[in-house]
Amino acid sequence: MKAGELRELTLDELRERERQFVEEQYNLRFQAVTGQLENTGRAKEVRKILARIKTILKEKSSTE
Repeated sequence: MKAGELRELTLDELRERERQFVEEQYNLRFQAVTGQLENTGRAKEVRKILARIKTILKEKSSTE
């Protein structure tokens, strides 16, 4: 998910996406610990997306 796509979303939509990715990150960590994780690159990707979302949330909340 690119930053441009995220900037088009509202604050509520961003918070919902953040919640979804936090949940996915938890599930990926759980899979990694139990040895079920097949796509290890997805964990890194989710971490970066979460960072983008948090950055954009901070930008939007400071301007409003």
